[in-house]
Amino acid sequence: MMAHETRLLLPVFLLLIVTFCEQNHVHGEPKVPCYFIFGDSLVDSGNNNNLETIAKVNYPPYGIDFPGGPTGRFTNGRTVADIMGELLGFDDFIPSFLTVDSSEILKGVNYASGSAGIRQETGKQLGVNLDLSKQLENHQTIVSRIVDMVGIEPAASHLNKCFYWSVIGSNDYLNNYFIPQHYNTSSEYTPDKYAEALVKQYSQQIMTLYNSGARKVALNGIGPIGCAPYSTANYDTKGSLCVDSMNDAVNYFNRRLKSLVNQLNNDLAGAKFIYLNAVGFGSEYTASPGFSFKLNGCCKANEHGQCVPNQTPCMFRSLSLFWDLFHPTEVSNKLFCTIIISISEEDLVKFFVEFS
Repeated sequence: MMAHETRLLLPVFLLLIVTFCEQNHVHGEPKVPCYFIFGDSLVDSGNNNNLETIAKVNYPPYGIDFPGGPTGRFTNGRTVADIMGELLGFDDFIPSFLTVDSSEILKGVNYASGSAGIRQETGKQLGVNLDLSKQLENHQTIVSRIVDMVGIEPAASHLNKCFYWSVIGSNDYLNNYFIPQHYNTSSEYTPDKYAEALVKQYSQQIMTLYNSGARKVALNGIGPIGCAPYSTANYDTKGSLCVDSMNDAVNYFNRRLKSLVNQLNNDLAGAKFIYLNAVGFGSEYTASPGFSFKLNGCCKANEHGQCVPNQTPCMFRSLSLFWDLFHPTEVSNKLFCTIIISISEEDLVKFFVEFS
């Protein structure tokens, strides 16, 4: 009886989430003058479209619920970065590095790349991607263009007020550590030592971002990747609803990342970092009785876990947490924005109050 009630209540809960996020879309002046996005396919808005890679999705049914159709976003509609931009007050989506022009760079750029990771080699078995270090190089190109436009001191002042969001790390597990047929990291490192190495490299990359003028930076933890449809279909769950060993591995990373955020806030004067819990990407909700039947995603997927081109997806997308075998639906992204606002509201208020 309880499981049946959960099945009835959770769809209603998701519809309430949608309503909440739509009602909280901010109009008027944005809370921040600019917004820069770094990361992987969870926030990629089309930077992979012209790359030689399997990890690109500029074809239907991707974008079926997005204005204008497919753009290279790995979901049916808006990514969590898009939704966050709306909540920050931006009327237009932040342009991708691939498409941005000089008239747009002052409001921000999206550098994210599907299959990319903290480590340079991550995801390269799928083809070319823009790893985080390359994204930071691209950001430096944009910073130089901004300096040329407005001058050194105005550029520095402008960049100090921007919001920087990094959503990366899951591919360093899904497309590196957990595919020993392509990478040897799992034989070189225990899960704890791998997390230590990842966060050490990540901290150096974050310092590069800080030295480019970033002062307000949000860092995402990695979600429970062992609950993704691809994981449960391809790895031994040992009777669990999820692949617990995968979730345990990323928890080492998340704990170290939280500690890093605290360290950065203590060490870097004039900067504010915040850790955002990645639970809202939907994975752990599939472990509830009401969503145990949702583990196949919303579209017919190929061997890489992406939607087969031009196939008709599920009809009730607003009640599905997963779009393909890895990525959340738009409603899951709305769920994420709601959860981080509700859980981290006090921290977020403190985080943004100094932007003015």
